[in-house]
Amino acid sequence: MSFPSSFRLFFFACIFLAVACRKAPQKTASSEKGEEKKGVTKKEEKKEVASKGKAKAALSPEDSLDMKIGQMVMIGIPSTILAPTDSILKEIKANKVGGIVLFEKNVHPTNSKETLKKLVSTLQEQASIPLFISIDEEGGKVHRLKEKYGFTKMPSAAYLGKLDNLDSTAYYTRNLAGLMSELGINLNYAPCVDVAINKNNPVIAKIERSYSEDPAIVTKQALASIRAQHQYGVKTILKHFPGHGSSTADSHKGMADVTTTWQTSELIPYKKIIQAGEVDAIMTAHIVNCKLDTSCLPSTLSKKVVTGLLRDSLKYEGAVFSDDMQMYAISKFYGTENAVKLAVNAGVDVLLFGNNVNPKDIISASKVHAIVKGLVMKGEISKERIDQSYKRILRLKQKAVN
Repeated sequence: MSFPSSFRLFFFACIFLAVACRKAPQKTASSEKGEEKKGVTKKEEKKEVASKGKAKAALSPEDSLDMKIGQMVMIGIPSTILAPTDSILKEIKANKVGGIVLFEKNVHPTNSKETLKKLVSTLQEQASIPLFISIDEEGGKVHRLKEKYGFTKMPSAAYLGKLDNLDSTAYYTRNLAGLMSELGINLNYAPCVDVAINKNNPVIAKIERSYSEDPAIVTKQALASIRAQHQYGVKTILKHFPGHGSSTADSHKGMADVTTTWQTSELIPYKKIIQAGEVDAIMTAHIVNCKLDTSCLPSTLSKKVVTGLLRDSLKYEGAVFSDDMQMYAISKFYGTENAVKLAVNAGVDVLLFGNNVNPKDIISASKVHAIVKGLVMKGEISKERIDQSYKRILRLKQKAVN
């Protein structure tokens, strides 16, 4: 069927006008900068700042494989001050880094607050997708932002669990969360929800990282901690799944086998907090449990633990972070490439390399990125698996918690 040329001309003209009318007017950058903020409350201002830091919500065609893999890389840096030529800034700009983990070594001994704020700001300025700026702030002996640097007091989980006063837990945690928020830290590797099954556990109970041997106390204390941090926009990571509280060894120093000591009660805090809808992310443990995985792989590398137990059985759909991939439980027994392949295929979304190692063993974000990309190119990690992690990471980055 054909139409007269005059009709066709009229038809296309109508389409052109319709499209033109749909295009909404946009403000220019200069006009936005010129607008003054009048009558804006602190709460509204905080929401505005948070919205600027949100990542885009979904995959789009322009999101390259390099960008997706980069979001899976969490790296530790040695500096308290960065020069413009530092490699980490170039790596962030090249989309090879999704997050930075801070340690006490990143806290300058003098003018600590302003120096750390400047460090975080410098890092974020390079990122096309806002970075996770993360830290281990459990309190007690796992406390980076110490009073001696002009920061704040944070008692141990064991102290708070023994006190078992939720107002006290909220009070101390709010002080800490307010400080983290002010510094630009948006992700905390806490609370630790390990149940103190073994009182002589060298890495958990002995250094007061567990709230209690009672899973109910661990759960309610952890929920109080999470909610207090959320008030300041700080997201939290539960650790160490599926439970490090019964171990007799330290996975930082070597293999930690809990096959004969682990108890199902160690899953209770995870189950309850997932059901409460309060989980932002979960960190895996490098412990071996041959009852949960008969291949005796560390949990971080075990699909039966990460996907089978955590995702399928406990119905957890969010982001999973590895514990430090340079801890000896992994690095002594598995090569870096093999460990990365196993972890990603197990269901881990973010690979943490803290770089708290001998200088010769420090690994760059570019190297981690290259390892993952090489495994994808060889077909040993699927692109679909990378997409899964990318979606979970973006959901976490855009999640509103305050």
